[in-house]
Amino acid sequence: MRYASVGGAKVSVIGLGTWQFGSKEWGYGDEYAEKTAVEITQRALEVGINLIDTAEMYAFGRSERIVGRAIQGRRDEAFLASKVFPVLPLAPIVEQRGRKSAERLGVERIDLYQLHWPNPVVPVGQQVKGLGALQDAGVVTHVGVSNYSSSGWANAERQLGGPVLSNQVQYSLLCREPENRIIPYAEQNERLVIAYSPLAQGVLAAKHDAAHNPGGVRAGRFTADNLTRAEPTVSALRDIAKNHDATPAQIALAWTIRHPNVVAIPGASRVEQVEANAAAADIDLTADDIARLDEASSTYETPPMIRGFIDTARSYLPF
Repeated sequence: MRYASVGGAKVSVIGLGTWQFGSKEWGYGDEYAEKTAVEITQRALEVGINLIDTAEMYAFGRSERIVGRAIQGRRDEAFLASKVFPVLPLAPIVEQRGRKSAERLGVERIDLYQLHWPNPVVPVGQQVKGLGALQDAGVVTHVGVSNYSSSGWANAERQLGGPVLSNQVQYSLLCREPENRIIPYAEQNERLVIAYSPLAQGVLAAKHDAAHNPGGVRAGRFTADNLTRAEPTVSALRDIAKNHDATPAQIALAWTIRHPNVVAIPGASRVEQVEANAAAADIDLTADDIARLDEASSTYETPPMIRGFIDTARSYLPF
């Protein structure tokens, strides 16, 4: 496993996203939440993954509790990241929620605590004041943001008066907008980009089609129209995967973490999947591989449904 050392933090370039832990919208069921999710987290630690990302809004705190159970006796092996629910994030509420997240995780200190989404009503200065209070109290080591623009990220740092270590954003071969400003900001300022949905919720794993849709929260990604749009990219992944004796998903992850300041947090439905994800950290793509993937993905256009969601969310951003 490779690691990124940024701003005093050392995190695995492949992490583990845990939105699906206990969340009914993923359709994995209680056995997954109570047993498989714990096994996945523990195996992730065993193969060198230390970045475990969760949030209080994931299954309304259940994900944090599952992660907490999984790391019992192994706290020193994990770099724990969580996020504050973005409703009424006034400073004292952010501080209160950070303490509750630590309690659910069963730890005294959270390694990285993030603002989950920009809030259009509460000034960012008020929000990061709560993050700063958590740092001063020793409840949180590093602070971050999620789904922020580069200017919003910079403003959060100004308001905090200190480093905002990371920005967690959607980034994959099918969502390359962070390359314009967010990744350059991270590289220029010794900051970290945490890429969520690095496999476009499974499209880039090249295992599903419109007739075999995984359903649930991912259903919109697997319409016939969107799969047609993604086909040039998926085809390139399949070809390159053969040359590396790898899977398309592993190649997609290797492409995502090719930047020194970018790490990825794919989820996992099985222990074998987290093992395969970890192995992607050791794949060295050639310049030709990267050029082909860049060219193939440049033809992809975000479906109107997904684009509409993104534009609606951005309309509320105060930056």
